[in-house]
Amino acid sequence: MTANLLGLGSKQLKEFCAGLGEKPFRAKQLLRWIHHAGVDDFSAMTDMAKPLRDRLAQCARVTAPKVIRDSTAADGTRKWLLDVGTGNAIEAVFIPETNRGTLCVSSQAGCALECSFCSTGRQGFNRNLTVEEIIGQLWWANKSLGRGIETERPISNVVMMGMGEPLANFDNVVAAMQLMLDDSAYGLSRRRVTLSTSGLVPAIDRLGDECPVALAVSLHAPNDALRDQLVPINRKYPIKQLLAACLRYIEKAPRDFVTFEYVMLSGVNDSVGQARELARVVKSVPCKFNLIPFNPFPDSGYTRSDPQAMAQFRDVLMQSGYTTTMRKTRGDDIDAACGQLAGQVQDKTKRQQRRMAEVE
Repeated sequence: MTANLLGLGSKQLKEFCAGLGEKPFRAKQLLRWIHHAGVDDFSAMTDMAKPLRDRLAQCARVTAPKVIRDSTAADGTRKWLLDVGTGNAIEAVFIPETNRGTLCVSSQAGCALECSFCSTGRQGFNRNLTVEEIIGQLWWANKSLGRGIETERPISNVVMMGMGEPLANFDNVVAAMQLMLDDSAYGLSRRRVTLSTSGLVPAIDRLGDECPVALAVSLHAPNDALRDQLVPINRKYPIKQLLAACLRYIEKAPRDFVTFEYVMLSGVNDSVGQARELARVVKSVPCKFNLIPFNPFPDSGYTRSDPQAMAQFRDVLMQSGYTTTMRKTRGDDIDAACGQLAGQVQDKTKRQQRRMAEVE
């Protein structure tokens, strides 16, 4: 079987090249051709001798997940549905803005955490994505958007906020992010790669030690009672433990704050009183808030907070001294907005079957 070089980092490529009797510098060349230039044809790697290119063609390949569907929203947001085998497909989303282009990357086929307001969480869980399936989303998006060896990259920022909980697939996610950061591959700065987690406390500490990037935490509630309902992992790692982990992380991170994400659910977590409670709860943690309008999906059971409620909530946080933004909804006409990614998941958790039984 040929080796897929797409998921190999610098160290692994050096080992691969050594196995072929080649010098270590060949690994850097391969990284640049595969990731910087988006080339998957060894014959096009013109700064390597033809005998080596022929040998690579026999023993290696560069293979990303295949695109099933490519959709573009009215606002320019673009979503790819990518085949990851055995009936599973995942989604990646590109969000173009004036001064940057952001790619939202998935880390799992489905998600096991069952956050109640998230479409991905409703789909159940099948498996973790491999390194090549994670980095393949960035590789394919760059290629689709026109990046070549002589052209500027269209993607300046990556957010691990797609399908799945990134820290539940720690090793593969970190390996993929290290490729994103490698100057010979994508050359992104740690400040421009953001990992979003629902709050796996031990893995937050481990991330700070092994690959600190910008951190976003899906908070969504000002107290444990409500967060237990919305984000069930809170029952294992309650808010006090989570905030302590955030403080430890900031000591090692490229940014001196954590971003708290807060989806706005009408009548659930969006009152002025809850905003005041939230401001008190996080006062020990240097942070910013990103308020996210709830993006509806069938049978969610929730509705989006109205603009006035969101504005009042934001104003309370800002008056308490917190930088607070309200995320603009992008790509909702192609179900590419935050919380809407669903893909296609062969659910091993039997979650869908249980839900149907409950309805019946």
